[in-house]
Amino acid sequence: MTSDVPPTPGVPPTPGVPPTPGGVADGGLLAPVWAGTRVEGVTSDHAWLRAMLEAEGALARAQARAGLIPEEAAELIARTAAGLVVDVGDLARRARDSANPIVPLVSDLREAVRNAAGSESPAGDPARLVHLGATSQDIMDSAAMLVAMRAVAVIVADLDEAMRVLADLARRHRDTPMAARTLGQQAVPTTFGLKAAGWLMGLLRARDRLRALRLPAQLGGAAGTLAALTEHEALRHQGLAPARPFAESARPGIETASAAGESAALRVVSLYAEELGLAAPPVPWHAERSVVAELGSALAAAASALGKVATDIVWLAQTEVGEVAESSKGGSSAMPHKRNPALSVLVRAASLQVPAYASVLGAAGEHERAAGAWQAEWLPLRECLRLTGGAAETTAELLAGLNVFPGRMRANAELTGAMLVSERLSVHYGRDAAERILRDEGPPEVPGELLDPAGYLGAAPELVDRILTVYQSAAQQSKEDSR
Repeated sequence: MTSDVPPTPGVPPTPGVPPTPGGVADGGLLAPVWAGTRVEGVTSDHAWLRAMLEAEGALARAQARAGLIPEEAAELIARTAAGLVVDVGDLARRARDSANPIVPLVSDLREAVRNAAGSESPAGDPARLVHLGATSQDIMDSAAMLVAMRAVAVIVADLDEAMRVLADLARRHRDTPMAARTLGQQAVPTTFGLKAAGWLMGLLRARDRLRALRLPAQLGGAAGTLAALTEHEALRHQGLAPARPFAESARPGIETASAAGESAALRVVSLYAEELGLAAPPVPWHAERSVVAELGSALAAAASALGKVATDIVWLAQTEVGEVAESSKGGSSAMPHKRNPALSVLVRAASLQVPAYASVLGAAGEHERAAGAWQAEWLPLRECLRLTGGAAETTAELLAGLNVFPGRMRANAELTGAMLVSERLSVHYGRDAAERILRDEGPPEVPGELLDPAGYLGAAPELVDRILTVYQSAAQQSKEDSR
């Protein structure tokens, strides 16, 4: 699948993740909506692995900035984490022993740091400072938020592109009459511009909700008390923990607890989030999962808005309707004549799956570490990101090549004759009289202008203008926010 959408501005490449995936990751064969898209690259197994290692490196750097561990040890840990090569399949198999991949990964990282340091390390044994004060969930949750942040940035960029095309469609077809359908039947006249503007409004709401997310880092230690970091700080003051000499604490770049008016442990949390580019959580959220639930809900809403566009296009592209057509080949394995709305089908299929996956996210767990509920989040969260991201990029492609046939819209609107403006006749003559007029055989004995669908558009053109104004205002605000 290709896309005319340009690279995402402002989204740095994930370390170690190729910008264009060399092959489809597991699941792509059964989910072609995201196969080959940008969201695939930032949500792959490799991308998750790199995010976990980034979290370990950021933790060490934050602890050094807070004065808890030597700077040279933090640099060694971060550098080793960035260059660590791990067989993902082997790591997954070893993860079965601990029910998460962090335990074997930390073991690998400690060994790599020990080998890199050698026996003459000025920091003693820096390997024992790897993962200091953290627990597996801290790293896994922070990595999940990193992956989500990057995927959401890609999704937002593709929604922006889809909205740009929709705004143009709404503007060009502001006054293009067509039949509105309710319960699958022709109802009253509307315009294709208003239909496109309605799609635009749905995507705009979804985009704004995704942009408003503030995904936080996670750091709480074994049970959310930061006890190990607090203890390490106490040992440091007693001269029993390897740290920067106390006299150096006033050097630029060393952010001590006293300067911030809080303990070094709490300062590490803020610095850790800063190192990762995530929001700093006021408290650990390992046992309170509204963060993940809110993310899943926002992705489900975006998928639903994309699904609305795709579903309408499927119905408008039916052979008997023919008011729009995709640019995709849409081939059939059995019928050479068919041109199926393949892109719309992919998007609609994705939109139906995301809410199901999102329903698993944020489930309540037991006490301070869930036994299954937390672990159950990982795959559904990735699928929510992948499916929504694939649907967004595919929708941008779909809309960029959409063919619109105003003549067919007008012809379809005239299929039922006066029926399409029955509401108008009721306004003029009353419902009973309108029913008699419509029952009578032959042409209705009413002024011809009352039967013209283009003359009964209500406020549709003005509504298009209103939605475009809202969109333009939001687009301008986005530009200002990005400066």
